[in-house]
This record gives sequence, structure tokens and C-alpha cells, in this order.
Amino acid sequence: MSRIVAIDYGRKRTGIAVSDTMQIIANGLTTVPTHELLDFITNYVKQESVERIIIGLPKQMNNEVSFVRSLKKRLPDMPVEYVDERFTSVLAHRTMLEAGLKKKDRQNKALVDEISATIILQSYLETKRL
Repeated sequence: MSRIVAIDYGRKRTGIAVSDTMQIIANGLTTVPTHELLDFITNYVKQESVERIIIGLPKQMNNEVSFVRSLKKRLPDMPVEYVDERFTSVLAHRTMLEAGLKKKDRQNKALVDEISATIILQSYLETKRL
């Protein structure tokens, strides 16, 4: 099987998570500066077998709409789906607390974005199994 990529889109940084090839477990991949996101995703899809891209659906999609349009131009055959991302940042902070991360690590916004993308992807994978 192929991987699924999840994107937690942000103005400055974007968190990215990927599934395993069996599409059971979501893992944080990285956080990239948003202006590098399109190139990063394009290169990743060239290197890995990716079935689809999941994007966290924000309340306001102003910048994201243009990103998705550009993504679909570059990868016209790649399915793109939206998943509700409300409360993922709160869940990411809670996960970091429960994991026992130090306060300094919990303030790392890039890590929060990566964990948020992982939560988005894991919730997608779980609903897909139902």
C-alpha cells in the first residue's frame, strides 16, 4: 500500500505527518517553513508512494486555498481531502504534557505543528477503518 500525508497548514510553518505503508499508524515527519511546503511535498511524493494528501481544514482558508490550487496543478492525479482540525493544537499540547516534555520543549511551535498533523492523520486513519 501507499502512504497518506497529512498537512497542518500554517502561515509561517506547516506540520507534516505520514502514515506507515499499511495506513494504520500516523507518524510526525517534520515541520517546514510554509513558503517551502509545495517543493517539499512535491519532492516527498517523488521519493515515496503516496496515495493521498489530507489537509487540516482551518476556520479561515485564505492562504490555504491558493496552496491547494498550486498543489493540484503540480500533482494533478493526487487526491486531496480536508479533515476538521479544530482542537488539534490543544490536543497536541495535552499530548506533550502527558508525554512528560519539559516546558521549553512544549513551547516549540514547530513540534506542536508536527504533532497536530499527526493527530489529524491518525483521526483520518481511524475513521477510514470504521
